[in-house]
Amino acid sequence: MIIIPAEEADLPRLLKFRTDAASWLKERGTDQWAKPFPAEHILASIRRGEVFMIRETPRSDAAATITLDRDADARLWTPEEIAEPAMYVHKLAVDRAHAGTGLGGVLLDWAGTQAAQQGARWLRLDAWSTNSRLQRYYLAEGFTHVRTSTDPSVVSGWAAQRPAGHQEHPEAPHPTWLREVSGDIPVSPL
Repeated sequence: MIIIPAEEADLPRLLKFRTDAASWLKERGTDQWAKPFPAEHILASIRRGEVFMIRETPRSDAAATITLDRDADARLWTPEEIAEPAMYVHKLAVDRAHAGTGLGGVLLDWAGTQAAQQGARWLRLDAWSTNSRLQRYYLAEGFTHVRTSTDPSVVSGWAAQRPAGHQEHPEAPHPTWLREVSGDIPVSPL
């Protein structure tokens, strides 16, 4: 498995990650990602080099995706927090065929390492305010809940952070094929 920057041609697959996840989440009683996400927004992130995909080979179908940038939502983070060096995880999605393999944790660890290499102190994210299962997942991945927005226009208002760098999770499932890539995942620098 390798992590490579997404290309414009990956846009349909990235949109499919979103719709597949929305369908799966709907089956579990949450409206997370039910609203279509503007393709232009994802395309702009691809062009800025912020979107990454994990694949078996450079041309195989993507198993997962993550967006890593410096885009802090001022509705979630205080001006003091925004002034701190941090990178932000967005749109993390794992194909259901790879669910339960620990791939999400590998991507978060990769993002933490990338953030540290870019001089960030924090790796931050926000999660759907009403998705307590997702929030528990991020807590188990070493994130600390900072606050939940009370602004009704912010649906993804559960804000969390952890120190940038690699996190060890000995209790997490870690199949052999992930162990092989969890150390040095080939990637272009951010």
